[in-house]
Amino acid sequence: MDDHARYRQRSLWLDGALAEFTPRPQLTGDVDVDVAVVGGGYTGLWTAYALAIRDPGIRIAVVEAETVGYGASGRNGGFVSAGIAGEARVYERSHGKDGIVRAERAMIDGVGWIGDVVASEAIDCGWTRGGAYRVATSVPQLARAKAGIEAKRARGYTADDAWFVTAAEIDAEVRVAGVLGGTYTPHCARVDPARLARGLAEACERRGVVIFEQSPVTSIAAETVRCGRGSMRADIVVRATEAFTTRLPGESRSYLPIASHMLATEPLSQEAWDEIGWRGCAPVADQRYQFVYAQRTPDGRIALGGRGLTYRRGGAIREQDELQPAIHARLEQALRRLFPAASGAAISHRWGCYFAAPRDWSMGVEFDRASGLARAGGYSGHGVVASSLAGRTLADLVTGTESELTGLPWVGHRSRRWEAEPLRFVATRTIAAVAASADAAEDRTNRTAQRIRFVRRWLPGR
Repeated sequence: MDDHARYRQRSLWLDGALAEFTPRPQLTGDVDVDVAVVGGGYTGLWTAYALAIRDPGIRIAVVEAETVGYGASGRNGGFVSAGIAGEARVYERSHGKDGIVRAERAMIDGVGWIGDVVASEAIDCGWTRGGAYRVATSVPQLARAKAGIEAKRARGYTADDAWFVTAAEIDAEVRVAGVLGGTYTPHCARVDPARLARGLAEACERRGVVIFEQSPVTSIAAETVRCGRGSMRADIVVRATEAFTTRLPGESRSYLPIASHMLATEPLSQEAWDEIGWRGCAPVADQRYQFVYAQRTPDGRIALGGRGLTYRRGGAIREQDELQPAIHARLEQALRRLFPAASGAAISHRWGCYFAAPRDWSMGVEFDRASGLARAGGYSGHGVVASSLAGRTLADLVTGTESELTGLPWVGHRSRRWEAEPLRFVATRTIAAVAASADAAEDRTNRTAQRIRFVRRWLPGR
C-alpha cells in the first residue's frame, strides 16, 4: 500500500481531505532557519502561524514525520470547544482560582479566534458555530449535567456561557433517543478537522513558512533537529509532537499515548435528517463515564466516537491498533441507540487516533530562552482549541511579548513522568474497567426505572 492510500485510511476526514495529494518535499541536507517546529499537527501549525503573523521576517520551518494532519489533528471529533484541557485543581495549586477563571475565559475566546482565522484565511473546513449539547439519558447522568453547570459557575462561567436545557429544548434542535435533559454552551463549533489542519498549513506557507513532510525526526536538541536524511539548525526549536513525543529518545514516559476511536455513517437520506433534525449542527456528547460524542458532518453523515480507550503495553503507537472491532461494535450500538433514524445506514469509516495523556492529565507550555527549546502538548484529548492557545502562547514567549496568554496556568507547567511498566498498563486497564463498570451499573438502574414506569402506567387507579 502506498503512503497516499495509507494516509487516507486513517480517518473519514483524511480520506476526504487527501483525495488529491501531492506530498511536500522531504528534509534533505542541512537547513538553517530561525525557528524549527517539529510536528505538523495543530500545535506546530498554530505556533508557526502565530510566529509568522507576529514577525513576518522570521524564518520558520515545520518538519512532519508523515503528512500534515496525520495524527490526532486529522482524526478527532471536530469539536472546536471551550473548556480547559486539564484538571482545574492542578492549575489552581499554582495560580489560584483567578488563574482558573482566566484560563476558562481564554478557552472561550479561543473558539472565536479560530473562527476568525478560518474566515480570514478562507479555510474550507465546514466551520459552523452552533454551540454544543451534553445530553443525559439517565437520572444519574442528569444529576451530573446539573453538577457540571455548577462547577463551571465556580470557574467563572456566566449564565450566558452555559446553561441547563430540557429534553424538549434539545429535541427542538436534535432528536436523541431517551434524552431527559442536559446542558448547552454557545462556545463550540463543528469542523472537518483534517481540512482545518491542511488549510492552516497552506495559510502558513502563504506567510513564508516552509513545511517538510515524510521526514521523521530522530533527535531534538538545542539548536538542532536531526532527521534520517537531513538536519535543521535553528536558534529556537519547538517540540510539538503530542502523543508521538514518546517515540523520541528519553521521552517514553512523558505521556501515555492512548487511542480513542470513531466511526462514520454513509451520508444519510433526507428522510433520516428530517427525523433527526440537527440543522444547526451543534455537536452532541452524552454524560456517561465512557462518554460518546457525535457531529453532523458537512457532507451529511453522523461521525461518532468514544466508548473505550486503547493502550498498548510499553506505549507503542501502531496503526494496526487503531481498528478495534469490540470498541467499534459498541460505538455502532451507541449510534443506533441514540439516533434510531440512522439504524439502516451503513458504516463507511472506522478509525482511531492517539492523544497524549500527562501524568496529571494537564497540559503544559514551556520555553527555555537559554537553550532555545520550547514545547507544548498533553491535551488529554481536548486539544483543538488548547493547541491554538499553546501555539499563540509559544509565539509570545519566543518573541518576548508579555500577554494575557503568557500568564495562564499551563505556562511553565511540567507534569511528572509516568511510572514504568507494568504499572502504566495496569493503571490504564483499571481506569477503563472502573468507568465501564460504573456505566453498566447506571444502565441496569436506568432499565429498572424504565420498567417500573411502564408497570405503573398500567396499575389500577393510575
